Amino acid sequence: MQFANINWINNQPHSIDFNDIYFSTEDGLQETEHVFITHNQLKQRFAQHDNNHFTIIETGFGTGLNFLAVCAHWLALSSPHAKLHYISIEKYPLKHADLQRTMQLLPQFNFISSELISEYAELESGLNQFNLAASRIQLDLRVGDIATQLLQINDMADAWILDGFAPAKNADMWSAEVFEHMARLSRINTTFATFTSAGAVRRGLQAVGFDVKKQGGFGKKREMLSGIFTENSA
Repeated sequence: MQFANINWINNQPHSIDFNDIYFSTEDGLQETEHVFITHNQLKQRFAQHDNNHFTIIETGFGTGLNFLAVCAHWLALSSPHAKLHYISIEKYPLKHADLQRTMQLLPQFNFISSELISEYAELESGLNQFNLAASRIQLDLRVGDIATQLLQINDMADAWILDGFAPAKNADMWSAEVFEHMARLSRINTTFATFTSAGAVRRGLQAVGFDVKKQGGFGKKREMLSGIFTENSA
């Protein structure tokens, strides 16, 4: 297993491997809220959800910021008997010390990050399972190549969080093979959201049956993409 190589610039994590930031320097949490929470309609869906579980699949765990924000809304809004299954794939996970430092930037999430940090020290290649928040949340953190890890998943997603580094810098995360797995693991009306508005991503998702719409981006990013799975190829 190869850990992420990180520079800390102005107390913000920066990927040396991909020469890219992990989250917006303007406000990483607000970016997560705008892109992934709002455009997957997660707050409304958590509050109205009447099944006993909800599954999110994320491409790119990174610092865990998206996970923490989703957990906070889940615990606040969902039925206490329902379980969130959060599946995330990361080829180059943060070292334990870097994860701890990142979590210190987000003290409002200590109620869940402290549990994660204590178990994260035992991280291994492949599937790592964490039962958190009195078993109301299960995190499956899959460490490895995205196509290989997606092949081993059979859980159907209710929502997708597409948050790898930019397509121009991390093409493997946005390949036709990844989009085909997304279609395999999606139901009718499964949603997705991503910060990128790259044409190749839009066309790739449309080709496997997603209805894709451009939305206003966060901060300096003019546009982003979101949509639902329809099974009707464009």
